Amino acid sequence: MDTIFALSSGAPPAAIGVIRISGTAAADALEALAGRLPAPRRPSLARLKDTNGALLDEALLLWFPGPATATGEDCAEIQCHGGRAVIAAISARLAQLPGLRAAEAGEFTQRAFANGRLDLAQAEGLADLLAAETELQRAVAVDAAGGTLSQMFTDWRSRLLILSAHIESALDFSDEDDVAGLPPSFEAGWAGLHSEIRDLLERPRVERLKDGIRVVLAGPPNAGKSMLFNAILQTDAAIVSPIAGTTRDAIERPVSIDGVPFVFIDTAGLRAETSDAIEQIGIGRAQAELERADIILWLGPEGEGPRGSWEIATRSDEGIGIKDSARFTVSGLTGDGIAGLASGLSEAAKAILPGPGESAINARQAQLLGEAARALATGPVDDLLVTAENLRSARFAFDRILGTVATEDMLDTLFGRFCIGK
Repeated sequence: MDTIFALSSGAPPAAIGVIRISGTAAADALEALAGRLPAPRRPSLARLKDTNGALLDEALLLWFPGPATATGEDCAEIQCHGGRAVIAAISARLAQLPGLRAAEAGEFTQRAFANGRLDLAQAEGLADLLAAETELQRAVAVDAAGGTLSQMFTDWRSRLLILSAHIESALDFSDEDDVAGLPPSFEAGWAGLHSEIRDLLERPRVERLKDGIRVVLAGPPNAGKSMLFNAILQTDAAIVSPIAGTTRDAIERPVSIDGVPFVFIDTAGLRAETSDAIEQIGIGRAQAELERADIILWLGPEGEGPRGSWEIATRSDEGIGIKDSARFTVSGLTGDGIAGLASGLSEAAKAILPGPGESAINARQAQLLGEAARALATGPVDDLLVTAENLRSARFAFDRILGTVATEDMLDTLFGRFCIGK
């Protein structure tokens, strides 16, 4: 297998560039550039030279002999100056060496998975961690990348194996129609495992963290939706005008509040009749956004908003439009009450999204956990062969979750999410 290398630090120019190398020729690469191999796991200053002996850079070298490395292979790091020309020159020299080539996207992580340094659930968590844009996304992803989910899945699989062992013992030493050979704890263990899996399936998914909480601002024309939208986002994303029907289409913008991801949507004013064909389309799109919303901020007449929407009074600076049941009273013009509204949205979102320390599964894991739950749903039956097959199906689902069995297309899709140096 080729030895791979890539820049794993940020795009140059930067103060420092970190070039990673992984594979059997990693030691040869360091010796070719520096003329020596440093002591394992101890930084060493060295002068890197090209084929003619000309100085490329003075850098720190790190040597990590496998298999106790990030990828499970011999690894090395070159911590050089982060200028474009320096990194390009060192990379070009590495590419000249026999058996070395530039890494593809996610190839370091793919090798770590192939060599058993992390399982598929950890790799998915790492991909989410690299893509995290808010504090809540980071906090949830770091648990998955660190193996919290993997440990849970591994524990559940081990409990399935114990149940399967009891079944095999009963099949060997009892009549097939006689379950007397099973221990008293068998059914309770089965039911407990099924319940735990179902509980996890009912929790919010990790995709909710990626998509963000959808907050739709709705109401009739000139209710102050666009002004409030701009005030929350602290930008002029939406046009504000006293002319009714200015907003013709749904405008959406992502934003993070207290580390929680949101998507705010400003919509066309809702009214029963309009002769403007373009406005009619805008109203239709506004209705569609209301159906997709997690939270609706209703800026129209009190009590006329969609069920469950938040009553918002938007003209506190003018002293008009007061609502008896207003959840928040704000002014998009002066900013009065905006901080309180943002805080209220953040608290509400935290009840919808997975929180730090809470296990959150993705769609692929949910599908496979669902298969395991369905296999266990009937509980033990009199026919031990059927019971054994149900346990086998559940175990196979966990094998796929952890990546013990996985398709090449699925792995290519996952590792393609990573950057070149990861």
